[in-house]
Amino acid sequence: MKSPLTFSPMMNCIIIDDEAHAIELLTLHVTQTPFLKLVGSASCTRDALQLLNSESVDLVFLDIQMPEMTGIEFLQVLGGRYRVILTTAFREYAIEGFEHQVVDYLLKPIFFPRFLIAAQRAMELHSATKDNTEEFILVQTGYKGKLVKIKLEDILYIEAKGKYITFNTQEGEPITSQLTLGSIEEKLSGERFMRIHKSFIIALPFIVMIHGNLVQLQSAPLQIPIGQTYREVFMSQMKGKVITNKDREDPERPQDINM
Repeated sequence: MKSPLTFSPMMNCIIIDDEAHAIELLTLHVTQTPFLKLVGSASCTRDALQLLNSESVDLVFLDIQMPEMTGIEFLQVLGGRYRVILTTAFREYAIEGFEHQVVDYLLKPIFFPRFLIAAQRAMELHSATKDNTEEFILVQTGYKGKLVKIKLEDILYIEAKGKYITFNTQEGEPITSQLTLGSIEEKLSGERFMRIHKSFIIALPFIVMIHGNLVQLQSAPLQIPIGQTYREVFMSQMKGKVITNKDREDPERPQDINM
């Protein structure tokens, strides 16, 4: 078996913790782990969002007890787009953390052997994803045993309605499956897809306009709302693509963004 310390891919990681000594310890652990590269750290979630939007990040070490927003709340904002290892001094958050499909849960004080186990687990998941990248998914529909192939490039948006989600594509009729939006979010690329509402995941390449809190997608029959929880992350990602005349911009008037 290949040694876990000889993985060829590298994982870019960040540390989010409001305690300086905790960041220092995790930084030391990262530097001792050959397949991890630290690209930044943040002491609050607001700075963390800026870091995530400016750096290519694969893995997040996330403290739970944070100012502004708890680590669990921040997990919801991240929407499954990154591998996450939770770090905390409190055992009682473990179950809730794993409900959000985190890679691992590290109790402080964090010693290097236990840290390495968590990092190796993240690396294995990362390597498996890299090796098995596919351009389609197979979704089970209401018919027992029937799997429907959906090309990722054809998906416009995915909508959750009650116990079901609907894939709306460029080709054919919408496809309905008894899945959760969270489960399918884990399978989709963060570069192409993004959750912008508790009930909607959209394909970013199909955005044609953003008007206030609504997104218009190419060929989509409806405008999709941007949820308050997801707005800051979404608009931060769109910010680099916006070109405006700042001298003529009215700060009191919401700006339309045409893509």
